[in-house]
Parts: sequence; C-alpha cells; structure tokens
Amino acid sequence: MKLMIASDIHGAADCCRALLDALDREGADRLLLLGDILYHGPRNDLPEDYAPKQVIGLLNARRDRLLCVRGNCDTEVDQMVLDFPILADYAWLAAGPRPIFATHGHHHNTRTPPPLGPGEILLHGHTHIPAWEPFGRDNWYLNPGSVSLPKEESPRGYMTLEGNVFRWKWLNGTPYHTLTL
Repeated sequence: MKLMIASDIHGAADCCRALLDALDREGADRLLLLGDILYHGPRNDLPEDYAPKQVIGLLNARRDRLLCVRGNCDTEVDQMVLDFPILADYAWLAAGPRPIFATHGHHHNTRTPPPLGPGEILLHGHTHIPAWEPFGRDNWYLNPGSVSLPKEESPRGYMTLEGNVFRWKWLNGTPYHTLTL
C-alpha cells in the first residue's frame, strides 16, 4: 500500500489541484489529509487562489481515496459540505513499519504528545514546516509541511509512505528528503 500524506490546504484551489495531480502521478492508494482544508484561519494570510468552494468539489470527487483528521480551522459547517469525514481529532494507522498516530498538531505534538509506545510515530501538520525528528522513547515526529502556506522558506509539498520509506516531496513530485524506518 502506498499512502500520500498532506496538510494545510487552507482553501487554495490551485494548490489542491496540484496535490490531486500528484496523487494521480504517485499512484497512491489513499491520501491522508492532516486538517485545515477549507478555511485559511485568522492567523494566516489569504492563500493565493483562495477558493474553498472549488476545493470542496475537487476533494469530494476523490472522497473514496481520502482519509482525514480535523484541523484547528475545520468545523462542523465544513463537514456539511464535504462528502468524507473530517471531524475525528486523530487516527491510529497501521501503515508502514510502526504504528502511526495521525493528528493535526494543535492538540497533540511533541510538547503535548499523545500516549505513544516506544517506537511509535507522531504524524501531524499545523506548523506548515516539514519535519523528521526523533523524540521520546525511540519515537519519530513527522510533518509533511503545508500544501498552500509553507513557513520558514519550506516548500509547498507532501509526503509519501511506501513500505518503510517516507519521502518528502515538492508539489511537482521532486523529492527533497527520505527517511527509512
């Protein structure tokens, strides 16, 4: 199984289109969205091509391939227009070599971690900065960065997980980091 992981679309239609083009190009079985899908939030600038209604249509057309957790900018109103569930705060995944706790990151992060066992992975977005850092008891914190509003000069991008290999990629598919666990 190949999993594609992305976060923080924030209603940017062009970036969402590029992400879905990458999904097709990657041939991933599923796309895991780590929240903040439609709204840009009060602390972020308005993304280029902010068009949440277009993002709704783009994602609803792929609903059968999407997994999602709720971000701090996602609401029940968003769930009313999206045809896939987004309101779970986290999900445990059995994908790859170690159990993965997937969340947005505004509640559970390295400062306030969930109850992780040794070697388990904390996967979240929220910071808009890609990350691959060991912490805790042989745990890993992984972050795909942001699809639309990257911070600290990081790329607009996503991650893939295939087997025991995580790859961070630009939206055009060019890899820039690989982690084998």
